[in-house]
Amino acid sequence: MTEIQNSQAMGAQRMTSLEIAEITGKQHKNLMRDIRNMEAAWEKTCGLKFELTSRTISQPNGGTRIVPYYSLNKMECLYIATKFNDEARAKLVIRWQQLEQERLMHQGIRHLLVTDQDVMHEAERIVGRELTCDNKHADGCITITDIAKVFGMETKDLNSFLKDQGVQRWSRGQFRLTENYEGRGLTQDRLFVYYGKDGKMKRSTYLVWTTKGAEMIEEMINPKKNKKLQTN
Repeated sequence: MTEIQNSQAMGAQRMTSLEIAEITGKQHKNLMRDIRNMEAAWEKTCGLKFELTSRTISQPNGGTRIVPYYSLNKMECLYIATKFNDEARAKLVIRWQQLEQERLMHQGIRHLLVTDQDVMHEAERIVGRELTCDNKHADGCITITDIAKVFGMETKDLNSFLKDQGVQRWSRGQFRLTENYEGRGLTQDRLFVYYGKDGKMKRSTYLVWTTKGAEMIEEMINPKKNKKLQTN
């Protein structure tokens, strides 16, 4: 890893796409294509393009060739890594941790970075933007806990009430709408992404309620109040 060592020696907290390809075992041309595809979303969010540069390398026949590559800071690297598989993403995270440890050692600071808390923080940074994009469709929705607070109820009591009313059922560790209430725009699935202690990304979803769904719950809890309002 000559290039990585050279970058670290210069004190630069950046990594090139050539280095990333070397670490993850990807072909550089494919990695360049993936980075270009992700650049528009990054520029829209952060207002900056990725730093594109190049270098000249010697050819076996005596000629030279210009090789373009990206130079990325840590945040940009971890954003790109959201499209990697679990193994490649883990390799990149571990390499960044090694670079940070080496930098701290050069400064004479002894600090253990590889703790459960550090891993969780690193994972949050990696999946943060991906999670934001995946959850856009659930923006403006309300959790069952927030709805329960409006009526002065405990979450478990409201869930039990909706189950008794035939609105939802318990399935595979969470509440889901029953068949009669599906497809009516009452709920959305909100994605939750996290990392297990094995370092692998895990995903799960849970129900959040739309405005229409919250209004239906209110009508069920206070049917007389709503009937009076309609009469007036």
